[in-house]
Amino acid sequence: MNVIAPISTIMTAKLLTVNPDDSLMVVKEIFDQHKIHHIPVVRFKHIEGIVSKTDFLHFLRGFKSNEMDKFIDETRLRSWKAEEIMTKGLAKVESTDPIRTALEVFLVNRFHAIPVVDNDELVGIVTTFDIIKAIEDEPIPLENYKKAKAL
Repeated sequence: MNVIAPISTIMTAKLLTVNPDDSLMVVKEIFDQHKIHHIPVVRFKHIEGIVSKTDFLHFLRGFKSNEMDKFIDETRLRSWKAEEIMTKGLAKVESTDPIRTALEVFLVNRFHAIPVVDNDELVGIVTTFDIIKAIEDEPIPLENYKKAKAL
């Protein structure tokens, strides 16, 4: 992977987002219907936070009690808002920053997703999965393939 290439070459630009005032039922539906692990929380294209699937599952586990769980969960999901469980104070990168910048943020922090912001407007997200996929998509030089096959 070319670590000096811009983040825009590996980021996800087609995002599913929620508003801070959206209920956690909306968050649940997005997680249930899509294979994603991070939902940016956005107000007028400005990133305010991220809800990770881990944040969401921790929220759900905190209220388990008995067979009324399904009813209680649905009621709670409709009454709690995305902004109440989102992670704030996010690291951000620009789409023109080199991929190395994202790698440094991932190494120093425990983040698995970084919002990509240009001119204070959310334009994408880069995740550890995007990094892994970019590495996996690289062609293997023939001599390395022969060495690996010989092992």
